[in-house]
Amino acid sequence: MASTRALFASSLLIVVFVVYLYADSLVFLISRWLGSEDYSHGLFVPLISGLLIWQSRHQLSQLPREQSWWGLAVIGLGLLLYVVGELSTLFLVLHISLWIVLVGLAMTLVGIRGTKTIAFPLGYLVTAIPLPTFFYANLSSHLQLWSSSLGVGCLQLVGVMAFREGNVIDLGPVQLQVVEACSGIRYLLPLLSLALLCAYLFKDKMWKRVILVLSAIPISILINGFRIGMIGVLVEFYGKGAAEGFYHLFEGWVIFMVSFGLLILEVAWLGRLGAEAPGRSLREYLKWGTQEVETVVKGEVNVLPNRLFSPGPAYLCSVALLAPCALLGTLLMDREESPPPRTAFVDFPMQISGWRGQPYPLEQQYIDTLRFDDYVLADYRLSPQQQVNFYAAYYRSQRKGQSAHSPQSCLPGGGWEIASLTQAELPVSDPTMQPLWANRAVIQKGDQKQIVLYWFKQRERQLTSEYLVKLYLLWDAFSRQRTDGALVRLATLVSPGESESIVDQRLREFAVAVGGELPRFVPD
Repeated sequence: MASTRALFASSLLIVVFVVYLYADSLVFLISRWLGSEDYSHGLFVPLISGLLIWQSRHQLSQLPREQSWWGLAVIGLGLLLYVVGELSTLFLVLHISLWIVLVGLAMTLVGIRGTKTIAFPLGYLVTAIPLPTFFYANLSSHLQLWSSSLGVGCLQLVGVMAFREGNVIDLGPVQLQVVEACSGIRYLLPLLSLALLCAYLFKDKMWKRVILVLSAIPISILINGFRIGMIGVLVEFYGKGAAEGFYHLFEGWVIFMVSFGLLILEVAWLGRLGAEAPGRSLREYLKWGTQEVETVVKGEVNVLPNRLFSPGPAYLCSVALLAPCALLGTLLMDREESPPPRTAFVDFPMQISGWRGQPYPLEQQYIDTLRFDDYVLADYRLSPQQQVNFYAAYYRSQRKGQSAHSPQSCLPGGGWEIASLTQAELPVSDPTMQPLWANRAVIQKGDQKQIVLYWFKQRERQLTSEYLVKLYLLWDAFSRQRTDGALVRLATLVSPGESESIVDQRLREFAVAVGGELPRFVPD
């Protein structure tokens, strides 16, 4: 009885400390599960993992009583990542940190062999973690293009005239844009999660399980391409309303259930492939648990693993490890950042070295998505034929959920395709400064072509890599208590008869002109 009370008290303290430490990341996680259809399966993942662990309780009860002090080292690693995640503003690092802490707690409670017994339920929790924003955006943009191509192929197969420009499908009088919601990622992620669960329950050879998991990727992509083609057919015969509202939602659910049905049929086919005893039912292929566990359950239905009610010293010490980290978490969350004073972009000059600018506002939907603190968007002209679009977004603090978005994930929208992505060296206004490097993207839509230059101005650094941006965010947050910075983007059309070298020269000249003004608005 005393050991039960000790387990209850220590577990309660652990839950309080863990929830307090990871409150922001847990709120973000739950909001993504509830607010994004791409991750709606995440709500069920912890429940499934908990059920699988409960189903393994009789296996755990048969193991010799042990504890693992290595669990404290794993918890320490997770807490170290927690500090990194808080300073680098990455929710992904915080989510992985929480998962590692949970694995460490399991090791201190049931030992290494016990943790191996529940390794899959613990690992399955990872499928509920949202992808990092920049990786998700890049993956979604590629899936959009593939889905668009497959959709057009399906339309042409049934005799409907359709053409594709980037993510826009042209049906003649009607144009359909394949947005993120139609990228197929909301089928891919849940279907991968289901495929992993089916592979775990599928009691057969390992190579069959691997094929089952990997097949979820082409199934989701192909089925989504078919779905887009079906929407195009409905639009062709019933108008654009067939692609909106309930019809769109209904088609999504139907297609997902078809994908899941194909996965189940694949299980049945793989089970019969090379089977020694053909004729087994689908229920026999997907077994919940093992024969050994079923034998234990039959004889000990009401037996609970008493060893779990006797927390060892390692589990109790985890409380002492989490307590000071909760205090450290308070200091990290309450820390004040100190960016230097700056001039607001509303005062950005509209006349720069002969270039005359015309500002205009962003639509509210983009402002809500980008979550910057200040921005400027303007078209600058040196002559009627020479125009450059200038955009800069400033972030006073690039903490969790608020950071500069790479244009690479936004450029394919509106039918534009990235033809090439390289780096270019730009001149600077001050000869004593280092040359400026920028990402150079050539984007095309039909006969139109644009050249886009962009870079990240992060304190005194000019960076082209998002990964380096995150690395310096971590370092500067720790050493300087600063995470302010900006994204700078220049874009111009390649007019008919113009060469790319002429356009590059125009962008270089404007970069020199605007580079001398930026430090007032984005301080070093």
